[in-house]
Amino acid sequence: MSGHSKWHNIRLKKERVDQVRGKLFSKLAREISVAAKEGGGDPDGNARLRTAIERGREAGMPSDNIERAIQRGTGQVEGASYETITYEGYAQGGVALMVETLTDNRNRTASEIRNVFTKNGGAMSEAGSVAWMFDRKGLISVDRSKATEDDVLVVALEAGAEDVRSVGDVYEIVTTPEQFYKVRQALEAAKIPVASSDLTMVPKSTVRVEGKEAQQVLRLMEALEEHDDVQQAYANFDIPDEILQQVG
Repeated sequence: MSGHSKWHNIRLKKERVDQVRGKLFSKLAREISVAAKEGGGDPDGNARLRTAIERGREAGMPSDNIERAIQRGTGQVEGASYETITYEGYAQGGVALMVETLTDNRNRTASEIRNVFTKNGGAMSEAGSVAWMFDRKGLISVDRSKATEDDVLVVALEAGAEDVRSVGDVYEIVTTPEQFYKVRQALEAAKIPVASSDLTMVPKSTVRVEGKEAQQVLRLMEALEEHDDVQQAYANFDIPDEILQQVG
């Protein structure tokens, strides 16, 4: 898991640098709208919406943008109607990928995602072909410079976290989806600042790839993540840190 987690952290930092272009805020607004549409506009009773709002706040999204996105989802403000579609496939070296999208045109999105796979040496596969390789988990990151490992361990595990480990410059806390908010709230109550948090797909096992093959895998990941309709892309690769940094 660590390889993909490090890649995720690298991409988060890059997104925050590039967010002035508006693409990150646009994706976050789309997720907030769909979450509000499917589960209502009250984050206290809508876990998906609460997660989307937190991601928006962590990225520095203005409160007015968040509120407008909620209103579009609940029908108070007109806007496009999106649906959630997940695509599955493989990259070089047998690396499995899951790609979550929000789209207002499923035929266009399917064609474009397939084209991204093909152009970057991957291949789409049938629904369910790789989904069994991943588990839905909560993932919370804390900068190592902001707290001690002992403090993070004690607070997170007492609140119900499954695992705590060091990954690069962060502590990574893994939870079940049900315990996700309880653990996050416990960290905040203990004055331990959360760098990022999300409900994500965690691979059950990883595939080691190196050299040119690893670079190709990451270029495919980057191309998928930059597509306007892609909200998240998950993979089960294990790639050396120097390649992650170079491509990320």
